[in-house]
Amino acid sequence: MKNATPLSDEQQGRRAAPGLVALLEIARDLTASLAAADRYARLLDAIRRAIPCDAACLLRLEGNELVPLAGHGLLPVALSRRFDRRDHPRLDVILRSADPVRFAPDSVLADPFDGLLEKAPDRERVHACLGCALTEGGEVVGALTADALKPHVFDHLDQSFLATLGALAGAAMRTTALIEAVERRAEQRGRVARELQRRAAEASGEIIGASPALGRVLDEIALVARSDLAVLVTGETGVGKERVVHQIHALSSRREEALIHVNCAALPEAIAESELFGHVAGAFTGAARDRAGKFEVADGGTLFLDEIGEMPLALQAKLLRAVQSGEIQRIGTDRVHRVDVRVIAATNRDLEREVARGRFRADLFHRLAAFPLRVPPLRERREDIPLLAAHFADAARHRLGLGPVHLSVPARAQLVAAEWPGNVRELENVVSRAVLRAAARQDPSAPVAVELGHLDLGSAPAPRADEAEGSHQPIGAPASSLAERVRDYQCRLIREALERSHGSWAGAARELGVHRSNLHHLARRLGLRDPAKQSSKPS
Repeated sequence: MKNATPLSDEQQGRRAAPGLVALLEIARDLTASLAAADRYARLLDAIRRAIPCDAACLLRLEGNELVPLAGHGLLPVALSRRFDRRDHPRLDVILRSADPVRFAPDSVLADPFDGLLEKAPDRERVHACLGCALTEGGEVVGALTADALKPHVFDHLDQSFLATLGALAGAAMRTTALIEAVERRAEQRGRVARELQRRAAEASGEIIGASPALGRVLDEIALVARSDLAVLVTGETGVGKERVVHQIHALSSRREEALIHVNCAALPEAIAESELFGHVAGAFTGAARDRAGKFEVADGGTLFLDEIGEMPLALQAKLLRAVQSGEIQRIGTDRVHRVDVRVIAATNRDLEREVARGRFRADLFHRLAAFPLRVPPLRERREDIPLLAAHFADAARHRLGLGPVHLSVPARAQLVAAEWPGNVRELENVVSRAVLRAAARQDPSAPVAVELGHLDLGSAPAPRADEAEGSHQPIGAPASSLAERVRDYQCRLIREALERSHGSWAGAARELGVHRSNLHHLARRLGLRDPAKQSSKPS
C-alpha cells in the first residue's frame, strides 16, 4: 500500500489483545539491560495487565522452600516469608504440575496468601487462584502465582496462553539469575584483583635510602608519575627497578586500575605475540577460544614490560604500533582494538648499544624512553647500605620469629665496603643468611648479634677505611673518625687471632669465622701482609 507507515508500539498495543501485549513486553525485557529488581517488577506489571488478578507473586525454589522475589497486591509481610511446599499443598501441586494449575473456588486446599492481600487483609480466603511452575532445563526452579477475590475471574483464560506466560516468566527468571551470577562473579573478581594489586604494592615495598643518588631517583619518580609518558627504567640486576615501577604506578592517576607485569625474558617467542595482543579461536593449533592479551587486560591501567631488551626483534614492530597509537590486533583477525594503556619498560641492558648493533629497533627505543630513568647501583649509594641492611635484618627477624637483631660495626663496615654485583637483591640475601646463622642454636627470643663471621660475601673486598659506615653514625655525618676506629678494631682482632693460633692464618680465619682467602685479602687491605709474599700458597 502506498504512503503506508508502520504502526508505533503504542498503536500496535491498542489494537492487540492485552495478553499478547504483555507477552511481547516480557519477551522484549529478556534482552534489556535491567537490574534484577526492575526486571521482576516489569514482569509482574505485564502479568497483571494480562491476568485480571488482585495479587501476583514470583517465587524462587530453594530446597523445599519458595522465596518471594517480587510481588504485587500483597502485604509486605507476605514478601518477607518463606513458604515451605510441605506446609502449603497448593504450592506443592503447582510445583509438581507440568501445566498451569487453576484451583476451584471451593477447593479445600488452603491458599498460601489467605489474609495477605492488600485489598482484603481481614478476609480469610482467596476465591480464585492459579499458578504455574517455572522450569530451567527441565528442572523446577520457581513458581508464578496469581490470586483474585472474585471466584471465577480466571475461568476465561486460555490454557496455552497461561503456559506461554509461564514459559516466558521462567525465561525471565533464568535470564535475571544468569545476569546476577555474572555480576556477582565480576564483582568478586574485581575484589580479588584489587586485593592482589594491594598485596603486590605492599610486597614491592617502599624505596629505602637517604643518599643523594636515590633522592634524585625519587624526585624523578614523583615528576613522571603525574604524566602519562612512557618510562624506560634502566639499571643493573637487583637495583630495584620493579619497585620503581610500582612507585610510579602508585603515584599516578591510574593507581586504582591494574598494573600488569609481563616478563619479556620468560616469554617463549612462539607465544609472545599472543600473550601481548591476544588471539581469536582457531588462530593457531591450541587456540580453542578467544583470549585477550595483556594490553587489553591492562586497558585503563599500566603495563609493565620487564626485561624489554629480551623481546624478539620480529615482535617489536607490533609493540611499536601499540605504544605509539594504542592500537592492537589479536592474532587471527583484522579487527583493531583501541586500548588506553601506559607503558613502563625496564631493562638491565644498554638499549642504545643494542640499537647500534641492530638488535633493538631505534623507533621503539625512542618511544619507550620518552622519560628515561636510571636506578643507580648500590656501590653508588653506599650511604644507604646500613639502612637497607637494618631493614632486611628486621624483615628476617619477623620471618624467623626472632628477638631483636643487631649488626655489629665490623659487619656493617664489611657490608658497606662490598662491591655488590647483585645490588640490593644480593644484599638482602646476604643479610638474611647472616641473621639465620647468627640465630642458630640460641633461644628464639634472645637478642641476635650478627658479626663479621656470619657474613658470606665470597670474594667481596674488605672494607676500606674511607668507605666504612657505623651503626652509631648519623646520616650525613663525616665517616673518617669512625672508619679509623673500624680499621683499628679489625687490625686488633686479626692480630689477636694470629697470636692465639701461633701465626697460622688458617687457624685465625677459623676463629674469626671467615674464609681464609677473605682474611688474606682483608689483611692486605689493612697493611698487615705484604702482597709480594702472597705468591706462595698461604698457610
